[in-house]
Amino acid sequence: MTPETDILAEQACAVRRDVVRMIGVARSGHLASSLSIVDLLVWLYWEVLSLRADEPSWEERDRFVLGKGHGCPALYAVLANRSFFPREELWSYRRLGAMLQGFPEFRRTPGVDAPGGSLGQGLGLANGLALALREKTSAPSVYCLVGDGELQEGVFWESAMTSAHFSLDSLLLLVDRDGRQMEGATEDIMSLEPLREKFLAFGWAVEECDGHDFASMREARARLGSRRGKPGCIVAKTVLGKGVSFLENDPSGGRMVLGRDFMDKALRELEKGGD
Repeated sequence: MTPETDILAEQACAVRRDVVRMIGVARSGHLASSLSIVDLLVWLYWEVLSLRADEPSWEERDRFVLGKGHGCPALYAVLANRSFFPREELWSYRRLGAMLQGFPEFRRTPGVDAPGGSLGQGLGLANGLALALREKTSAPSVYCLVGDGELQEGVFWESAMTSAHFSLDSLLLLVDRDGRQMEGATEDIMSLEPLREKFLAFGWAVEECDGHDFASMREARARLGSRRGKPGCIVAKTVLGKGVSFLENDPSGGRMVLGRDFMDKALRELEKGGD
């Protein structure tokens, strides 16, 4: 691995530990679903997005929309580790009146650009941001991360048509393709394949990558290039619960209550992984 990749891997392990702790303390939250997107978020927030943590509302910043809002513990941990707010806020996750609730709230959480949680709506929000921002001279980029289960929503494909119709080439969509949703495997519930061909048919530029391999992510983004009037999509193959062996591909969809014993076991495993 390159030194840059080593740094990202170490940071991802630290973020995973924070995600386990915050959900363990809250005894509530979607742990496995959050763990699957950690590497994608670390890559974005440490290497891709143009941001200023000390100026969260900087007008020229890139925007990020989390479609799968229940994965927000991963986003919160990333934002805290990027110094958007004190890390101590993580331990009050989901408490009444706390900054960090069960779904992202952009008016109360520094670094959050859009609300999330109503599955299928994230791309539509990203479209709106991209349309508004392209009137600016600098034209910041807009990034949107969605779960593959969201792609079963009809409104998602309406938004996908909109992205292509308006030639939103400042928009990059990342699909967390872990193959599972709360009720089971996505392909058993409502098959999405051939997913790449669907996006191509809708007028998108599409690449695929390993969502846990930073070099693979970089290469997929590089292959997309400037896109010349097309929105871009990276379908990232991921593992539900990545990093914690007893949660990987958890058939419950990660909805288990994380008791103290399980939390300690997960943290011990992640400590070893960070060595």
